[in-house]
Amino acid sequence: MLLLELTISPLDQGEHLSDCVAEAIDVIDHSGLPYQLTAMGTLIEGDWDTVFSVVKQCYETMRLRSRRISIQIKVDAREGPGGRLTGKVDTVERRLGRVLKR
Repeated sequence: MLLLELTISPLDQGEHLSDCVAEAIDVIDHSGLPYQLTAMGTLIEGDWDTVFSVVKQCYETMRLRSRRISIQIKVDAREGPGGRLTGKVDTVERRLGRVLKR
């Protein structure tokens, strides 16, 4: 199972990027994969081929608007079941004995 953090943004669209980024998030949302949107990137969970297919679709979507795109990817690949997207946070909350901001 793969946990991937994706940050993708155009480099030639000026200061306001939310329209382009929203289109990439729409691709992720329609993929059906579990994901978590953050202010600095998006976490996606799934099998290797499916997750990287979604990353490619995000790139292809953004490429329609931009000639230069920055992509940062961080991957945690681990044997076993899914559920780590929320499970890792749940574990920390249990150890602390309280719910954290999300």
